[in-house]
Parts: sequence; structure tokens; C-alpha cells
Amino acid sequence: MELGPVARVWHQGVPEMNPIVALLIFPGGLFVLTLGLAYEWVDRKLLARAQNRVGPRWFQPLADVFKLLAKEEVIPNDVNPLLFVGLPIAALAGALTAALYVPIFGLAPAYSFEGDLIVTVYLLSLLTLCMGLAGANTLNRFALVGATRTLTQLFSYEAPFMLALLAPAFVAQTWQISAINSYASTHWLIVTQPIGFLVALIGLMGKLELPPFDAPEAETEIVAGAMTEYSGRGLALFRLGKGVEMVVGLTLVAAFYLGGIGGPLDFLLKTGALLIAIVIIQALMTRLRIEQTVGLWWRWGALLVLVQLLLYILWEVVTA
Repeated sequence: MELGPVARVWHQGVPEMNPIVALLIFPGGLFVLTLGLAYEWVDRKLLARAQNRVGPRWFQPLADVFKLLAKEEVIPNDVNPLLFVGLPIAALAGALTAALYVPIFGLAPAYSFEGDLIVTVYLLSLLTLCMGLAGANTLNRFALVGATRTLTQLFSYEAPFMLALLAPAFVAQTWQISAINSYASTHWLIVTQPIGFLVALIGLMGKLELPPFDAPEAETEIVAGAMTEYSGRGLALFRLGKGVEMVVGLTLVAAFYLGGIGGPLDFLLKTGALLIAIVIIQALMTRLRIEQTVGLWWRWGALLVLVQLLLYILWEVVTA
């Protein structure tokens, strides 16, 4: 595994940071956690304004996390305590590890190697898998229903989302995220692969269980879904993991489809634009039932990306 030039601030020859600082504080670690909370606040605030509500204050996500970390974690009698405590930790660890391979804040990835895209995609699936297992680990009926919906939605959205990210890799002829980002800096793939962009964006919303794809945690139906039995530290870690996964997912989509990410301003503008697009979709649509969420998407999402890729291959053959 090659250590990338993580701390060369937007590639201008600035002396490298200490690798420990780079991984634990900036541009990884605490910075990614803080950025995840900031993006969560922007999402909630913009959605509230679109619905004619005031929305939370800027520090509300951070205050919620601190409040949960300070509360006692109640472990039900009918669960495996090792899994109950360990699954939130594994979920957050997977999301933070995935952040090591993407150009967070427009900087080079902390680690980079050929094939890191495959590793990142699977690490992003770890959060949803841990949430499903956490719900299945209890005998609570709401948690069990939520776990079933979570895992069903995972399998339905994982393949289209993965294919949507692999299509730019196929075009760039590399499985390395930094190399794809460099290729995309001179090729706006949203123009040549618009279907892949839409599938990637919707797939990311499905993975994060954002409205209208929030059937796995529908509070008006099944309380908090798979998270019903969680409180305190466990719930806080799952929330932090979701925030980090949002940042990593938005970074990947922006880097692959929106002309790459070449610096901090580029990062904020492009990921911010994607976040606004996600908020618009949330504001315009109501919650879908679980069969509506997964029924057609599994077939058509993956099929459309494959058809687009096939058309690209034919175009390359014809113009060769």
C-alpha cells in the first residue's frame, strides 16, 4: 500500500504533514467527522426551509452527538452484547477507513493503490450491513422489521451504485480513485454518462436511507427501525458513520462525474451542489413504500448503467 502525498496542500509543494496528524486530525479523522456533521446540518436546514420551517441551529448535530455520548447506553437482555457494542464501532471505522482513499477537501488521498475503488465501495457498504445486523440482533419487532428493510434496500441499491462508480473507472482504464479523479479533471463525465450520474446520486441516497428512500427507519411506522433499541454511544456512532459516509459518497460522485476535485473550493462547490440536489429530491417526493423503493430500482438502475456502458463501448469501437 502506497502512502499518498496526503498533506501537500492542493499540490503546491507544501511540506508534508506528519502521517499521524493527517490520519487522525486533517484531512482525515476529526476533520471528516466535523465535515459530516456540517453536511448533516446543511441537509436538515435546507430541507426545513424548503418546507417552510426554521430548522436546526448550526451546532445542533454536534450538540446531539455530545448529548448521546453523555447518556447511558442501555443494552437489552435479549441481545449479544459483543455485537450490540461492536457493530456501531465497526460501522464508523469502515466509513472513516473509506475516507482515506478519496480526495477529501481536494487533497490527495491519505492512501492510494490500484484497486482502492473496490475497497472503498465495500467499506461504504459496511455501515448499512452493520445497521441491519444491529436490528437483527434484537427481538424487538420494530428493529427486526427495520433490519429486514435495511438489508433489502442494501442489496437493491448496492449493485446500481457500484456500477455507476465503475463506469468512470472503465472509461479512465484504472481502478485507482486518484487516477480517475485526475482523468475526470479534463472530462466532465456527467455529459457523456448522465445516466450513471443520476444512478450514483440516487443510489447514494438509498444507501444513506434519506427521504424518499427512508422506509427502513420510517418513524411513523416502525419507530426508528433497526436503531430502535440503540441509545447513547451506539446511536451516536451510527449517526457519525452516516455523516462520514455522506461526505465520502458526495466526494466520489463529484470527483468522478463533475470534472474531478482539484482543491478545497472545488470540493466545497461541487459537493455542496450535489447536497442541494439531494435536498431538492427530498423536498419534492414523499416516502416510498419498501416495495416501491426496491422493486424497480434493482432491475432498471443496474440495467440503465450497463446499457450506457455498452453504448460507450460501441461508440469507442466505431470512432476508433
